[in-house]
Amino acid sequence: MAKLLFLFIVTPLVELLLLIEIGKAIGTLEVILLTIVTGVAGAALAKSQGLSVLRKTQQEMAEGRMPASNLIDGVMILIGGILLLTPGVLTDLLGLFLLIPWTRILMKKLLMKWMTHKIRKGQIHIHIDHRF
Repeated sequence: MAKLLFLFIVTPLVELLLLIEIGKAIGTLEVILLTIVTGVAGAALAKSQGLSVLRKTQQEMAEGRMPASNLIDGVMILIGGILLLTPGVLTDLLGLFLLIPWTRILMKKLLMKWMTHKIRKGQIHIHIDHRF
């Protein structure tokens, strides 16, 4: 519950304070334009990266391989695109990290390490249905 409180209350407040401070430094109009540019650029980058991952996924499936890594990439790209469309400095930085291929690789490694740790501690459970 505390994590959700942080996510939905504290993060927007920090973002707002950062935007106000940046606005004082470079100007209000510039901050508004920067927010629009990052949203548009983020949408374009998310689209291009998403299409690239989609092609790789289709190719792996056609070759009979499970595209697990590409599916994780796809989710990270979706989240990155949403973050870039959300106004704010921190969300833009995290969104860019999830969209740029070489930083996404680093983020994916961190995510996999975190998930492995949580699975070993019994905090994440994976249920497999063997009926198929």
